[in-house]
Amino acid sequence: MTEDHSPERPGGTPEASPATTGRNAGVADSTADRFDERLYVPWWWWLAAVVLTGVVGYEIQLSARGSAWSIIGYVATGVLCVVMLWSMGRTRIRVTPDRELHAHRAVLPRAVVGRGATVPASAKSAALGRQLDPAAYLVHRSWVKTMVLIVLDDPDDPTPYWLVSTRRPAELLAALGIEDAAADRPAPTA
Repeated sequence: MTEDHSPERPGGTPEASPATTGRNAGVADSTADRFDERLYVPWWWWLAAVVLTGVVGYEIQLSARGSAWSIIGYVATGVLCVVMLWSMGRTRIRVTPDRELHAHRAVLPRAVVGRGATVPASAKSAALGRQLDPAAYLVHRSWVKTMVLIVLDDPDDPTPYWLVSTRRPAELLAALGIEDAAADRPAPTA
């Protein structure tokens, strides 16, 4: 058997299965996921961090009476702001090809999901407030306006449901293969 027709190359040509190169070498291909979203902080938070760095750095410079070491206040404040905003925007929501939901660090198999619904921005405060079950699993990011509610059907798990922030709730439910229970509700009338 020649190298071009080996089981490792089912397409028959070397171009049929290109190796991953560059920045993504050795990393699983995320395009195979049914859904993938990073919950980055809004862009204007970065502008606010620049202003905060300037103000706090200037205050430190004033308190240091113009010392050459006062520049450290700007650098330290800037580094703290970057690290904080970067860490806040690292949350990743994804659905694997096996329909497993990965919400930040937790994994939910599709087999234990009963039903799901979108939580619009108008109902978010009620879902997180008086209606929230303390045993629910929560991946909440305040800068993301919409969420999904995923009700579990697992008698061994004390968690009744998951509330997960996402900017694309309909796509997330579709990737899980769940019909949106909120889509069946009639629109509220005034």
